[in-house]
Amino acid sequence: MKKLILALAIVLAGGASIAQTTEAVKESGKAVAEKAKEGKENVQAAATSDPKKKATHKAKAKAHKAKALKHDAKAKAAGEQIGK
Repeated sequence: MKKLILALAIVLAGGASIAQTTEAVKESGKAVAEKAKEGKENVQAAATSDPKKKATHKAKAKAHKAKALKHDAKAKAAGEQIGK
């Protein structure tokens, strides 16, 4: 009976770690995607000569950067909870 309870405790503790790891990886992936979108917008802004389009691309890049920072923070927070 003690072995069964111990095995159950290990599975439950491992499940929490897996959930936190999954969350950290998911948020990290979202941050990377937003950084890629930011880079794309920066390249488009550099390539265009129209001032309005350039400003639009720069604004979009800034928005993607903000989203990436938010996802980075969530990934870091989830990563710190792994194993706790």
